[in-house]
Amino acid sequence: MVYAIKLKLSKISKLMKRITLILSLLFLISACGVKQTRSLLTSGDYDAAIKNATEGLRGNKNAKGRQDYVYLLEEAFAKAKERDISLLNNLVRENNPNGLEKIYNTYLQLNNRQELIRPLLPLKLLVENREAIFPFETYGEQITNSKNSLSKQLYENALALLATKDKLTCRRAYDDLGYLNRINPGYKDTSKLMSDAREKGIDYVSVYLKNDTNMVIPSRLQNDMLDFSAFGINDFWTVYHSNKLKDVVYDYGMIVNFRAINISPEQNNEKQFVKEKQIKDGTKPLLDANGVQIKDQAGNPIRVDNFKTIKISIYEFRQFKSVQVTAKVDYINFKSKQLLDTFPLSSEFNFENVYATFNGDRLASDESYYPFFDKRAVPYPSNEQMIYDCGEDLKSKLKGIISDNKLRK
Repeated sequence: MVYAIKLKLSKISKLMKRITLILSLLFLISACGVKQTRSLLTSGDYDAAIKNATEGLRGNKNAKGRQDYVYLLEEAFAKAKERDISLLNNLVRENNPNGLEKIYNTYLQLNNRQELIRPLLPLKLLVENREAIFPFETYGEQITNSKNSLSKQLYENALALLATKDKLTCRRAYDDLGYLNRINPGYKDTSKLMSDAREKGIDYVSVYLKNDTNMVIPSRLQNDMLDFSAFGINDFWTVYHSNKLKDVVYDYGMIVNFRAINISPEQNNEKQFVKEKQIKDGTKPLLDANGVQIKDQAGNPIRVDNFKTIKISIYEFRQFKSVQVTAKVDYINFKSKQLLDTFPLSSEFNFENVYATFNGDRLASDESYYPFFDKRAVPYPSNEQMIYDCGEDLKSKLKGIISDNKLRK
């Protein structure tokens, strides 16, 4: 009975220690959170302080340990609102079209800040026996009016940008219209203008192959190298064409110039070597130095493993043929007729077939060598096939060159 009581008390003691540890950790976390929030408030990062405080008040918002958060939230909200209203007054007074976006975003910020705090209200300040003060306003009309003014300004600015023939300027128009479409979907003919802006901003690149070698490049390889739809390299503002279209004005050219194709002779190499190994071959009587059979304590003859040496003569044959293709990639600006850049391109492919025959015991060879005994000589690939087999590596390297070297930085 006494033992049971002691055991129960021990369990209760351990539980209390765990509870104390958890409470200590929670207090430490809360203290760190309050300290960080106060630091954000002091540094003027009011919205970050508000976010920290609202997160700290989720759960038991009226607990005594959360009171610091309430004070900090009240102060941060007041200062953030005061700063935003002051900024709005200055922007309205300046009456600069470039400030319309800032006006709109500031009204959104004022409203969003209130919506972040609203679910927590009311918040009590226990010592002062009052509720925290958050003077909310209704910003719906201001948000609508500032959005309409900004939409008008973005639309007219985009029209002016699209009146030019400069591609980068048209891309700026596209960005402005995209922003307009996000804040005010369906505004006038924004979607159509975005389509026009993209079409005007695209760089078209004509790609073709040039063969400066004394060998024929397989048509399959040429087709694969020019199949840019399979490359997946067209980006939003750059489109590559291997077949020129009549109604497209091309801005750049990309020439894949094959410079050399080196193919080695067909090589047949042979070598012979011998392997030996000891393997178990039954058992034999254990004899002493005089040749007398040794017995155990019970008088039974003792037998031990018998080993024998096996040997194999291996005749290894190696077929080998290699090809190396070197090329370069030239970028040309059609407008200025200038060479923009040149990049080396090369690849190598090796054909190799190793097979073997043997005399003797196959078991004397390493197991890793067994597959060679099951293989035989095969026909060498043609030169055309060897060149084509370089294709995958060439395509991968060409794709890397294009991806890493944008035409417009």
